[in-house]
Amino acid sequence: MKDFQKPESRRWRLILGRDENDKKELLNEEDLVLDQTLDFIYGDKSQKAGLGASKPQVGSWLGDIRKYFPQTVVSMLQKDALQKLKLEQILQEEELMKTVVPDIHLAVALLSLKGAVPQKAKQSAREIVRRLAQELTRKLRPLAEQSLRGALNRAVRNARPKLNEMDWLRTLKKNLKHYQPSLKTIIPEHLEGKGRKGRAIKDLIICVDQSGSMAASVVYSGILACIMASLPALRTQLVVFDTEVVDLSEHLHDPVDTLFGTQLGGGTDITKALTYTRQLVRRPQDTTIFMVTDLFEGGNERLMLQNFREIIASGIKIVVLLSLSDQGTPSYNQNMAWQLQEMGITVMSCTPDAFPDLVAKYIFAG
Repeated sequence: MKDFQKPESRRWRLILGRDENDKKELLNEEDLVLDQTLDFIYGDKSQKAGLGASKPQVGSWLGDIRKYFPQTVVSMLQKDALQKLKLEQILQEEELMKTVVPDIHLAVALLSLKGAVPQKAKQSAREIVRRLAQELTRKLRPLAEQSLRGALNRAVRNARPKLNEMDWLRTLKKNLKHYQPSLKTIIPEHLEGKGRKGRAIKDLIICVDQSGSMAASVVYSGILACIMASLPALRTQLVVFDTEVVDLSEHLHDPVDTLFGTQLGGGTDITKALTYTRQLVRRPQDTTIFMVTDLFEGGNERLMLQNFREIIASGIKIVVLLSLSDQGTPSYNQNMAWQLQEMGITVMSCTPDAFPDLVAKYIFAG
């Protein structure tokens, strides 16, 4: 055992991997994470690789390899991962492509490893993601429209409409009690307008943590942001972040471009994301931020909490979603969640089909 604990013995153990006599206690906690990271690709070759529900770990794995290895090694590991998951074979064979049923796990794997996908297979990867985006949009758009239609209509209702803004049917219905039999006409006391089209009356900012544990939430957030951006009277923006911040708002017309603009895995700097997001706010009283994160801050937690306080003080509504997926609540920073709740911030998890109701509730409340 003493010999095994020598630096050269540790290195050989990590290089050669585990066997049936392996004793994990001989590795420290950091070594165990590194060992599992390598084992994901170079472990027991008798285990069948597939595209099932285990694939959300790809995003987490990608974050781990970025932590432990330089970029040149990361690129090599990504290429090996494509072979391990048999993704490259699927992407390059037309017959196999026809049999693939796109799901959230496959999308996470493709988006996590997009940098390693060969050039000739990139279009196939985009096609798989496009099919998934179309299916999710078909499912989620009616829910969004149903949840928000009434709220949006009430919000854009114009009490002093011009002639070309008049909603004659609603005006007549609302003033039937003012019918004058002697004049055989209705004298309206309340006019109803259709609202001023093209004018966003509420601002929605979705800010999403791209760290590995949030991979499925990133995919759903991107799709839902595109749907919300298509709805009238909402100005929707999408920001994604790890240790850097990327604004994807200009891509919201195309879900595929939006999703391929993300970079799954990596660190977390919530403070930097909040600082950038606040700069996007034009009208604090009409702005709601949905921050999708597990609250594990890689930067300065004190500054992060200060940013949250300042956002609330400015009149901006903010909701923290620990996950936006149908896979349950992930591990999250419970202490930080408690502190935000003490500030009066809603902290919760949400399934994709419940998100439109949540938007309607918080954006149009009061």
